[in-house]
Amino acid sequence: MMLYLALKYLHVIGAAVLLGTGAGIAFFMLRAHLTGEAAVIAAVARMVVLADFLFTATAVVAQPITGIALAEQAGYSLHESWIVASIALYVLTGAFWIPVVWIQLQMRNLASAAASQGKPLPARYYQLFRIWFAFGFPAFAAVLVIFWLMISRPSIW
Repeated sequence: MMLYLALKYLHVIGAAVLLGTGAGIAFFMLRAHLTGEAAVIAAVARMVVLADFLFTATAVVAQPITGIALAEQAGYSLHESWIVASIALYVLTGAFWIPVVWIQLQMRNLASAAASQGKPLPARYYQLFRIWFAFGFPAFAAVLVIFWLMISRPSIW
């Protein structure tokens, strides 16, 4: 029972880190973008990239490990429909998150270059921002659905 509770604790903390870091990163990047100031965007993007590597990436690795161990401890089959759906949504979220990390790096670099040269943000920055912004919606929605699946554990099929 102690192992189950420890795994559950780590899994819930990891989920909270994913949701919280994702929401925080989106908020701060959007607020920085709205200033239109390359130096502000560059500074915030540096912190966002660091947060993504320290917190999000750690949780991304921990979640499947704790999730599989937790399902095993609880006696669930990994073929339960709510687990299969959660895994599929987790993969979908990753399919959006990986490019977003690359986009954030590019936005950071473009904003840093513009700030250091005293130039406005290039058109490429705005193109990347639109993609970054659009990718956030399906990824965030998928995470919210995963939370619901983990809490309700419905029989989907």
